[in-house]
Amino acid sequence: QVLLVESGGGSVQAGGSLRLSCVASRYSDSIKFMGWFRQAPGKEREGVALLDMYNFTTLYADSVKGRFTISRLNGQNTVYLQMNNLKLEDTAMYYCAATYKYYSTLRTTDFSYWGQGTQVTVSS
Repeated sequence: QVLLVESGGGSVQAGGSLRLSCVASRYSDSIKFMGWFRQAPGKEREGVALLDMYNFTTLYADSVKGRFTISRLNGQNTVYLQMNNLKLEDTAMYYCAATYKYYSTLRTTDFSYWGQGTQVTVSS
């Protein structure tokens, strides 16, 4: 099955930037959608960004539009989440996810494969 490994998390001051990376392996060529999700303590996991791996269309949560960008490294099994103008409310564990589904949204139930997570902490 697909193996996903995230990296790039860390601590940053509000207004700063981070870039998260997700490397996919094991049958990764069959992935149709990849996404980034986040979960803060005591809260449900929420979708952040979605990328169609074939036509490269994207979908973002309203809370991150204009600040976050999901992209794919051409020719590589790597997806990025560029996070700019970070806010305190962006603090969470960020997870990379993948699915073979023909159609997907930012719902967690649309995804079957998950990475281990990388922590992002934004401070004032």
